[in-house]
Amino acid sequence: MIVIVGSPVGRLVDGRVETGGIAACAAEAAARAGAGVQVVGRIGDDPDADRLLLTLATGGVGHVAILRDPARATPIEPDPALDVDPDDDDPAPATATSPLELDAADVELGLRYLTDYRVVVLVPPVRSEVLAVVADAARWAAAHLVVVTDAADASIGSLPADAIVLEAPDADPDGAFATLLGRLAAALDGGADPAAAFRNAVSEAGWAVAAPET
Repeated sequence: MIVIVGSPVGRLVDGRVETGGIAACAAEAAARAGAGVQVVGRIGDDPDADRLLLTLATGGVGHVAILRDPARATPIEPDPALDVDPDDDDPAPATATSPLELDAADVELGLRYLTDYRVVVLVPPVRSEVLAVVADAARWAAAHLVVVTDAADASIGSLPADAIVLEAPDADPDGAFATLLGRLAAALDGGADPAAAFRNAVSEAGWAVAAPET
């Protein structure tokens, strides 16, 4: 089983709430590849959260370790098909789309609740205290640890020597990076060694691995 540590966000598409963000999209990609997946995260306690959880469940993603926070709204990305006029004098109100941050204690509780996982994936935002909890849990379970970083994670400190580290792109509008991440996790869960798992994930995504510089 794969555990993805990161709060999901929704995305509006033709008026429907679909999955958005790295955590949810990677989880769905791993489930499509045949892996069992659970997400440890935080969302709001509102109708958008209900729709998002239903979408995840329909995609084969477990959410028993997702916390419902009544004090926060579920982040929903705007419909990418809708154009926003920068000169509009009365634009629509802004909506928070960043994933809700996780507390180390909540992550530790979620990982204790889940058992028999072979892969743990930590996605941005990566906080040092959460990273420490996730790394300890992966070590205890003898699981592969995949850490996704971004520009905002520059101060997280040292990463475990055995961690697989990927840098997220500034934007992933078509979900290509999240799909690659999900396929990588599924290959690791299936028993592939890290190098082979990465090659397989890249190949399945239709990408080419750059040759090393000489």
